[in-house]
Amino acid sequence: MAKKALVTGVTGQDGAYLSQFLLEKGYEVYGLARRSASADTVLERLRWLGVLDQITVVEGDITDLSSLIRICRKYQPDEVYNLAAQSFVTTSWEQPFLTGQVTALGVNNVLEAVRLELPEGRFYQASSSEMFGLIQNAVQSERTPFYPRSPYAAAKLYGHWITVNYRESFGMHASSGILFNHESPLRGIEFVTRKVTDAVARIKLGRSKTIDLGNMDAKRDWGHARDYVRAMWMMLQQEVPDDYVIATGTTTTVREMCRIAFEHVGLKAEDHVRVNPDLFRPAEVEILLGDPSKAKQAFGWEPTISLEEMISEMVDADLERHRRAML
Repeated sequence: MAKKALVTGVTGQDGAYLSQFLLEKGYEVYGLARRSASADTVLERLRWLGVLDQITVVEGDITDLSSLIRICRKYQPDEVYNLAAQSFVTTSWEQPFLTGQVTALGVNNVLEAVRLELPEGRFYQASSSEMFGLIQNAVQSERTPFYPRSPYAAAKLYGHWITVNYRESFGMHASSGILFNHESPLRGIEFVTRKVTDAVARIKLGRSKTIDLGNMDAKRDWGHARDYVRAMWMMLQQEVPDDYVIATGTTTTVREMCRIAFEHVGLKAEDHVRVNPDLFRPAEVEILLGDPSKAKQAFGWEPTISLEEMISEMVDADLERHRRAML
């Protein structure tokens, strides 16, 4: 019998790559998606990867416990990956209550449904490096204290700790991946890496001349989503559940990331990038740098795709998108 997995947030970047990965492992994949008038657009990432027709999209919402219970009862998945969230940090200041309902309490709902309906089920929670916020250690590991600096990060921290609580209170196989920034051609346009690669493509094709960015000196530990979803699966294959930092162990400024993207198409970033103070965060996270050694020691996870390879892939994908749109 093939294993079955339920993926919340299946329409997002990580949900799409995880679905592809699980299908390659022989899983039956059920993807939770909210009812939407723009369902065809929402499912585009799955279509882009060529896996939409291979998964079962089920209607539900992590803010609705009853829908989660019904889905778990009907499909009886062996593994549940909770990737659903209001995941854009900037939006969390504008919509803090929505962020709390989805990104914090939504985790509680999924855990409760798993506890009630899937006593042998394994649960994965997508935690975030944003929880470290105002960093307490130069390099962040599983032992580093958290100091969230946004409503999003505070909500993620609740989701993280309620997962630990359910594991310790009910003996659930529940693990959290504290994932540092991970990108791909499927990243949302609102995120800085994709904002940059999309702008590079438009500028190269003569459709734009400049891009406005905020803090160019902010440093992030960027990896590829394809590597990171592999780590999610590896966590749930361990006999004992635990929490793991997933990161590359290298940090890069936004400025350097821009240089890589523009140089890929023979342009200079300084000729096209403008700093806009309005784009600075109300409370900035200046640097994030993860220590993934625990995951490496526990189950041999290491990143395989470099920052340069990832940015080049993203620029090429955006060039192809814009060329197609110009036809």
